Amino acid sequence: MIKKHKSLLLRFDRILAQDLQRQVLILVAVLFVIFLVSFLLLSLSGNDWQEYCRKDNVSKWVFPLYLLIDGNAFHDFCCSDDVSGLTVFIACLIYITGVVIFTGMIISVMTNMIERRVENYREGHICYLESGHYVIMGYDDMVPSFIKYIFEKDKDAYVLILTSAKVTDVTEKLRKNFHESQMKHIIVNYGHRTTAEAYNDIHLESSEEIFIVGYHANPVHDALNVECVDGICKYLKSQKCQQLPKKITCVFKDLDTYAAFKTSEIFGGVRDLGIEFVPYNFFTGWAKQVFVKRFHLDMDNPGDKIAYPAVFGEGIGPDDKKFVHLVFVGTTNFAVAFAMEAAHVLHFPNFNRDNKLKTKITFIDINADKEKDEFITRNRHFFDAQEGNFLDVEFEFIEGNIFSKAIQDKISKWAKSTDEQYLSIFLALKDQRSNFVMGMNMPDEVYENAIPVFIRQDRSDNFVTNLRVADNQEYNYYSIKDGKLHESKRKARYANIYPFGMNETAYSADNKSVKRAKLINYLYETANYDTYRFQSILVLDTIPEEEIWEEADRMWMKLTVALKWSNLYNSYTIRTKLASLRAMRGLKLDDTSHDMTLLSDDEAKEMAKVEHNRWNVEKLLMGYRIPHEDEDKYRAPNAEAVGKLGKNKNLFIHSDIRPFDKLGTIKELDYEFSRYIPWIMRMTEK
Repeated sequence: MIKKHKSLLLRFDRILAQDLQRQVLILVAVLFVIFLVSFLLLSLSGNDWQEYCRKDNVSKWVFPLYLLIDGNAFHDFCCSDDVSGLTVFIACLIYITGVVIFTGMIISVMTNMIERRVENYREGHICYLESGHYVIMGYDDMVPSFIKYIFEKDKDAYVLILTSAKVTDVTEKLRKNFHESQMKHIIVNYGHRTTAEAYNDIHLESSEEIFIVGYHANPVHDALNVECVDGICKYLKSQKCQQLPKKITCVFKDLDTYAAFKTSEIFGGVRDLGIEFVPYNFFTGWAKQVFVKRFHLDMDNPGDKIAYPAVFGEGIGPDDKKFVHLVFVGTTNFAVAFAMEAAHVLHFPNFNRDNKLKTKITFIDINADKEKDEFITRNRHFFDAQEGNFLDVEFEFIEGNIFSKAIQDKISKWAKSTDEQYLSIFLALKDQRSNFVMGMNMPDEVYENAIPVFIRQDRSDNFVTNLRVADNQEYNYYSIKDGKLHESKRKARYANIYPFGMNETAYSADNKSVKRAKLINYLYETANYDTYRFQSILVLDTIPEEEIWEEADRMWMKLTVALKWSNLYNSYTIRTKLASLRAMRGLKLDDTSHDMTLLSDDEAKEMAKVEHNRWNVEKLLMGYRIPHEDEDKYRAPNAEAVGKLGKNKNLFIHSDIRPFDKLGTIKELDYEFSRYIPWIMRMTEK
């Protein structure tokens, strides 16, 4: 088949549709042709026009241009008696051509230039920022929380969003969350996060930080974000710049993908560039807000924080007879992520006295048996070790409908057992309405015993928060006991319901925990492993803090991903350990007055056991396993064999996953670390 096309017309239209410079060049070319034709026509008409130019002292090379653009010049020329009729006619043609084509084209091009400039601005095709800006790649409902985080760090920061969505739509969405002065610091550019051509336009190499967000609803979200990280890494290597972004934060939607990147060195190239790589997951991020930070940001009042209650009451000491019980309705990503983070964080000293007082995590789901098998398969090493009965966390799966009488009765029974457990209920089904309906219709015992009920909401937290605030007022409560009337105070029905999971307040970086993790690593890196002692606090106090932080940062950058997460999980539990220490000292949960007080020997012993219990769970959930008999360094015949078998931890086989009292001298480091909690607090509370 013969293909036909209007090639010249196609090329011309493409040129017109491209940049403004080419349009201007076309205009100049047309003007030159018109000028040349005009000069030739005048020359063919005779010499009288040249005589006119000599009399008026006008260059003959400029005169055709005058006729094209100046009406007065044309009038004077036509009124001259020395000009023939033919010449006047040609001059008339030149003038009309100038009016119709020349003046019209200039106006058209100028108008088009302005329109295209406005259009390019609105569609995000103009890049303005060159250095020191923050780059967000991709757009979904989480992006406003990233921007708020950036503005909290630096209210004058500039944020560049690179998105393949319609820029005008993105801008309108942002206006709902940010006032006009903030919008002036937000630039939205059109582009694909996996296309390297866009990186140079947005000056990726000279940005402050990069956040790879993507679009959460995309089924290949994580794969595209991984491709984006690889592309950025290659681009930055090719630039060979002196200054590079300090950090790349990458969002992963899938929990399994996220878990894999906690132990994988797949992004070692980023680390080699001297850039910190931080994986982030929406679900676990919210879990940290509830269990670690214990607050979320108020959507209506930026900067304000709404507190979450502690799921462990006023703190758990060694003699506490109650255990923590978390009930998750549904086995969604939220429920699983929250359960895993709770298992990492919630460890208490009363387990050391009674190993039945474990943190209990219960899933209630119609398909609980199926979900249980999948959960156990994902965490097989944890459940293998659970048979040894030395772990202080346990999981339970109950099959049933939350609205059924059997499940409602079970929840009612738990709610009445306030002398046995610290109960919290998490409504984490995918459907927001179902969560809300359940939250409003729990058994009466749940509300009467002030059991915290956490309700997953997609977007706004207003309704749940307003209900709680309205019911937070105390009322007189009357009852008859032993034949006498008793009066007490009680809050109303919904005084203990809390929203979580809102998309637009998703990202809340915990920089304090990261700093503590770096100090924890610093202590272990500089420890004396012959004596199992850290540098003394007296020695540390003689070192300038700037030097300690510089060294801590340098050591942190060299760490494997798995060791970074190990230190982070340790850091996350410091708040829980402090709550236990406050309980042991007879202080209120949020009384920080003695947090920097040195621990007594008894306190250090209790916290050392808690730390090892936490470490056991952490290692098992991260994929480590208990060694087989022929891999166990504690069965080694000599010191050389101990050292060799100890290297198996690089293959996720760790001999120290065992009860605290069956550890060797390595347990001294747990005592040592516990004594340094006040020093870590002092270094990070300034």
